[in-house]
Amino acid sequence: MNILVVEDDSVISTFIRDGLKEHGYGVARCQSAEEALNKVVVEPFDLAIVDIMLPGMNGLDLVKNLRGQGVSFPILFLSARKTVDDKVSGLRIGGDDYLTKPFSFNELLARVEVLLRRNQSAQTLVSEPLNFHGLSFDPSRKLAWRGDRKLSLQPREMVLLEFFLRNRERVISRTQIMEHVWDYQFDPQTNVVDVLVCRLRSKIDKDEPVKLLHTIRGMGYVLRAGE
Repeated sequence: MNILVVEDDSVISTFIRDGLKEHGYGVARCQSAEEALNKVVVEPFDLAIVDIMLPGMNGLDLVKNLRGQGVSFPILFLSARKTVDDKVSGLRIGGDDYLTKPFSFNELLARVEVLLRRNQSAQTLVSEPLNFHGLSFDPSRKLAWRGDRKLSLQPREMVLLEFFLRNRERVISRTQIMEHVWDYQFDPQTNVVDVLVCRLRSKIDKDEPVKLLHTIRGMGYVLRAGE
């Protein structure tokens, strides 16, 4: 496991590096956000520990930038800023955990282990094929079938299909679909959700005796067998 430590205090950075190395982790250190952005491009990491009060770009903007680039490894904020608002801001901007200074190395190590374990479990879960009454989707290969019929889906149709399969037999609102498929909020009057669902439904249920994707009037949509 390779961990990136972004910390401008060399004493703290060395302390963390030495402790993590003793437990078998590879560690790379950066003293600024700009340096970290360059390093992430050329070196793979499994987790990052990020201070907030960095010279130049601060840690919050660093994480916002990384998430904007699609970086998905877990990020733990380590900061002297300790108010509830500071922690909430860190978590909302893309951090997965927040530890305040001064800190115990054992607590830091435990949190690193939890984040790595959670991320590995999520990756395993994400890669497992999904099946429901003859409708199947392989997330790792991006392939979908209805019975023996291979479905030709566009990227957003795949995202929506996976969302339905992971929430089978649960009513999903249009707002939930907007936030999940597009990752931000739309004008509630837009019909993009209805268009996307209609397109997916035609590919899943066309000419099939058992319909799977249903509209629940006034509530949303549900994936279930039959009416």
